[in-house]
Amino acid sequence: MATMMKTAYAWGLRRNEVRMLDLVDLAANPAARQFGEAGIVYVRHGKAMKGSPPKRRSVLTVPEFGWAVGCLDEWIVEGRPRLAAPGASWLWPSERGGHTVAANWVSSMFTEVRKEAGLDDGLDFHSLRRSYVTHLIEDGYDAFFVQQQVGHEHGSTTSIYTGLSPDYRARVVNDALARTAKAAITRKEP
Repeated sequence: MATMMKTAYAWGLRRNEVRMLDLVDLAANPAARQFGEAGIVYVRHGKAMKGSPPKRRSVLTVPEFGWAVGCLDEWIVEGRPRLAAPGASWLWPSERGGHTVAANWVSSMFTEVRKEAGLDDGLDFHSLRRSYVTHLIEDGYDAFFVQQQVGHEHGSTTSIYTGLSPDYRARVVNDALARTAKAAITRKEP
C-alpha cells in the first residue's frame, strides 16, 4: 500500500488511475533515461466525461519525484511477485490473484495510514494528487505542463488544486520586488 500511495503522489494519479495500472503502463522516456522503465506512466483509465470512454494520457516522471522510481522498481521485483498469479499483469494484484485491488480497499488503507500518522481527518487519497499539483507549481513548472500531467481539460481546474504555502508566496513577492528594484536601477544607468 505504501508504494501505491507513493506512486499516486509521484505521478499525480487519481485513486482509480493508480489502482488500474498494468506493468505495460510503465515505459522508458528517451529524454530521461535515468528513470529507467518508469520514465513515463501511461494512464489508460483516466476520469471520463459522462458517456465517454476513459481519458488516456502519459505522465512524465519529473526529477523532483525521481525517488519514487526506486520504490516502484522494488515493488515490481520483490513485492508484486508474492501476490501476482502467473501471467497476471496488474501492477497491484489483489491477494486473490490476478485482479487489481478494489477502489474501496485503497480508500480504507489510506484512511488507516492517515489515522496512524495522526494526520487531519479532512485528508483523503485525492490529497496526494492535490499535493503533487502544488509541489510542481511551487517547483516552477509551467501551469500548462502541470495541467497536462494531471489530465485536466481546463487550467482553472488545476488552479483549484493548488494550495501554495506561505513560504512560496513570500518567495514570489520577494523575487518580484528584486526584479522591480533591478529594473529601476537599470533604467537610471546612463
